[in-house]
Amino acid sequence: MQTTEKPIAAFVLSLLGGLWMLAAGGMACGFGWNGMMGSRQDMWMWGRGIHGYGLWWPWVSVFAGVVVLIGAVMLYTKPDQHRTWGVVILVASAVSFFAGMGSLLAGALGVIGGVLAVSAKI
Repeated sequence: MQTTEKPIAAFVLSLLGGLWMLAAGGMACGFGWNGMMGSRQDMWMWGRGIHGYGLWWPWVSVFAGVVVLIGAVMLYTKPDQHRTWGVVILVASAVSFFAGMGSLLAGALGVIGGVLAVSAKI
């Protein structure tokens, strides 16, 4: 039985970033949005008018958040594959970071977590 050290810092940063991406994208998609910022119709007009992306752009953050969360969990459970899961986390976080979606800090946390996972010495 081989014992490998788990990349805890990469896991925690990726997990926090993924949860934040999921929450920000979920609120923008309408899960809890009405109580905070207005009606669903206001969100459509805001997203369409400023960014021009239409109704699909908040889902980018939701999808990236799910991918980062899966990558973080797999990074923790299979630390010997840290480079593979680090790249997955890094790519999904970069997509979320450049898509904006109000979760720039979440994207940055995921990117830092992905870089730590790729560069981990296990």
